[in-house]
Amino acid sequence: MSNYPLSYKLSWLPRFLKPSLAGDATGFAPASGTLMDTPPGQTVRLAFIGDISAVANRSAPDCDPAIKALLGTADLVIGNCESPVVGRPSAVLGTKLGTHHAMSERFLAETLAAVGIRREELVLSLANNHVLDQGVAGFDATVAALKRLDIGVIGLAANGPVERFAAGPLAIGFAAFTLWRNADESLFAGRVAMDSDPTDWPREASAGVDLLCAVPHWDWEFRHFPRAGTRALAQRLAGQGVGLIAGHHAHVVQPVERIGETVVAYGLGDFLGTAFARQPWPGRIGGIFVVDVSADADTRGRVAAYRLHPFMRLRVGDHERLVSVEELDVSMRQKIEGRLGAVFPSPLVGEGGSARSAETDEGCVTE
Repeated sequence: MSNYPLSYKLSWLPRFLKPSLAGDATGFAPASGTLMDTPPGQTVRLAFIGDISAVANRSAPDCDPAIKALLGTADLVIGNCESPVVGRPSAVLGTKLGTHHAMSERFLAETLAAVGIRREELVLSLANNHVLDQGVAGFDATVAALKRLDIGVIGLAANGPVERFAAGPLAIGFAAFTLWRNADESLFAGRVAMDSDPTDWPREASAGVDLLCAVPHWDWEFRHFPRAGTRALAQRLAGQGVGLIAGHHAHVVQPVERIGETVVAYGLGDFLGTAFARQPWPGRIGGIFVVDVSADADTRGRVAAYRLHPFMRLRVGDHERLVSVEELDVSMRQKIEGRLGAVFPSPLVGEGGSARSAETDEGCVTE
């Protein structure tokens, strides 16, 4: 059985149809910023993307060249694999209805090629509520498929709370976990990381890591502002040395917060549609969170700058088209700017904040 509260279940459809802007905007940070007075001489770039699913895509998406260019600047791209990767779904009816996720290995490979993500530079989290939608066999098939594709995997309970990856000269530690599950606890136990308390993590887990990043599957879906409990968890993670947090599960873009030197992007929305093929427009806004990390000896592993690049998923036939906000028609762009303006205390578009600026910007932030 799932672990969702009844109030959560009852609110799912209303909030899907009309994503909520209710919440407390106090204390959130601009969508872009610099954390170092003197820019480092050498940096490593991390690009965090949202949930990846095949529910709204029967074929690989089309992608704006500016988005491909932006993703191509990253040393590592990190996302959430929302759909099990299987040859044939075992939950046939649920998969057809969209309640159970599944995607083929071919679909994932073609999608990565379409959006310009190099497999060897991709890290995907399996710590999410849908990872066992196709049963234990589907979980095992997903792990095997990602290994064949040479994609890094995080969020497996067997690998411990922190997994290390090289990004240029830096060692980046990723702690991926999910607060939610769609199946019985006994199925998740020992397979999927669900330990969200950093005080429980062995001290040696992050030894030798230059930057510790948390990749949580948390909060409530279709709400632009994180709940108080989610923000409290971010505070605990920051207090235990996590320097960067990029969350998933809300399926809408959520704010950025700075807790000391820790940067938190609460929710990046979907990278590919994870609900139904037809979805209200606020749920079609996604974000690519680009972070530059210092590789200089005296500031090694510190976040130097960050920027959230918004984009839109448009429906085209049997798949989606990923489009920079600046490339949309005027009426749609104005709607999106209004929504983003309610979530972030500074504009994301019109000041070099969209993916379009990736073709000319050398860093995350233009001051």
